[in-house]
Amino acid sequence: MSNKGKLFVVGFGPGDFKHITHRAVEALQESDFIIGYKTYMDLIQDLLVDQTIISTGMTEEVTRAQEAVKQAENGKKVAVISSGDSGVYGMAGLVYEVLIEKGWKEETGVEIEIVPGISAINSCASLLGAPVMHDSCTISLSDHLTPWDLIAKRVEAAAQADFVIALYNPRSGRRTRQIVEAQKILLKYRSPNTPVGLVKSAYRERQQVVITNLAEMLNYEIGMLTTVIIGNSSTFLYDNKLITPRGYQKKYTLNAETQPLKPHQRLQKEAEPWALEQEPKAESTSAVAVLTKAPEERDSSFEIAMDALTRVSGMSSQPFEPAFIQQKIESIFELAVSPGVANKQFTAAQMIVLAEVVGETGTIEYTPNHQILLKVPTTEPERITEQLQAAGFLLSPVGNVVTLKACDFCDGEKTEAIPYAEELQKVVGGMEMPKELHIGFNGCGMVCYRAVMDDIGIVFRRGKFDLFLGAKPVGRTAHPGQPVAEGIEPKRLVETITNIVEEYKQNAHPNERLFKYFKRAKVLNGYQYQDITPKIKLEPAPCED
Repeated sequence: MSNKGKLFVVGFGPGDFKHITHRAVEALQESDFIIGYKTYMDLIQDLLVDQTIISTGMTEEVTRAQEAVKQAENGKKVAVISSGDSGVYGMAGLVYEVLIEKGWKEETGVEIEIVPGISAINSCASLLGAPVMHDSCTISLSDHLTPWDLIAKRVEAAAQADFVIALYNPRSGRRTRQIVEAQKILLKYRSPNTPVGLVKSAYRERQQVVITNLAEMLNYEIGMLTTVIIGNSSTFLYDNKLITPRGYQKKYTLNAETQPLKPHQRLQKEAEPWALEQEPKAESTSAVAVLTKAPEERDSSFEIAMDALTRVSGMSSQPFEPAFIQQKIESIFELAVSPGVANKQFTAAQMIVLAEVVGETGTIEYTPNHQILLKVPTTEPERITEQLQAAGFLLSPVGNVVTLKACDFCDGEKTEAIPYAEELQKVVGGMEMPKELHIGFNGCGMVCYRAVMDDIGIVFRRGKFDLFLGAKPVGRTAHPGQPVAEGIEPKRLVETITNIVEEYKQNAHPNERLFKYFKRAKVLNGYQYQDITPKIKLEPAPCED
């Protein structure tokens, strides 16, 4: 057994205390740290005592997993929480991925326990009746991590196969078209009257349950907290309940005391002559072999099916071989590009390369950090980076990383500080952080690129550098960074900034911006925090409830 800490990955069910397992409660109470999405923290706050709480926003899953592993390796007991079941669109897989990246082995690494919970398909189905009594599947409509083309193929396959389908993450504020496209696909294969259940916030305070049909489902509110359950061809509506029979064939008589077939008899092939047998056992039976038999000799269901297939398809004498389809999986490759640290001018050739790389399916977005953000579906990210680098682009990762934004140094006329900006980019640019970290670099005291409004502001003045820390660039309490040093010698600049960045990386909580960390820690690289937040009384904003 490892002498390190322990990781619990806890699924706490729909959010109601009656539906959280005893083991999940034990795991939370045993833990030193609880890490999770801040909305989920609110749902379990009554179960927490004196644990250290680390909460992050949505889409911060990787950060949460990394912090959990870090604390467990430091000897702490850590619970990473997910609503529903942690292994169904939850945190379990991501925690394992982070562990694997670090070379984790079960025998020698930190102990990990996955604590199961009730997934949305189960909790929502219980409020609708019994819609998942037959074969079913879950599909997330979020294309944040999965390309939409692949999601659409899965929806189509499930529709064709007549699965009962539970749609997770059907719609968000910015992602609205996916549920519309999914409905169009489903209507190709299912009746408009197919029963549909919409369940929002199952077993929570704002629970809503709507029974509708496939044609009218979009007339109702559907959001990220909604699970959409779509019946199959046998699902029916009775007294406002969705019921899916256990089978397509009537194998039992409900109003008879003695069933004509016992359960074990119903599974025998004599009771289900329509079912395909698992043939052949040793060698494949070809269409040619089947067709050489007289009709009365074709006594197996496989051969009968082959005969029918041959007749309707005009199959030739070629042997029938089942097709194996390997789905080509593409991932969304995200990166930021710019002409350089000081250079702000793109060439025509570079713009052509951008268009070629992105193609018809990718996107190009200009960001406030004077970079262009590329999102490209691809199976070959290395080929894309090589192509962009050959065109002279400076490439940077995106997300919770260090981003350096420098002025153009008056189109290269004020060149004295450029080497320090470029060196800083080489040393810390793209470094992973607890939260995105922006460094602003100005080549003169005019500060036209607003370096003082970035997390770390650097201003070159009279041959030396002034340093500003902890700006809050947005919100009604926005303020510039506080001046913490004046006249830093150029040869000390890169080391000074690197020390600040490293200290923040090691000690900040996940999703904690630098100004919040500076305020909490009071000292950063020897620089003392001073509260410069505007002291004004703020009325509630109209958009706040």
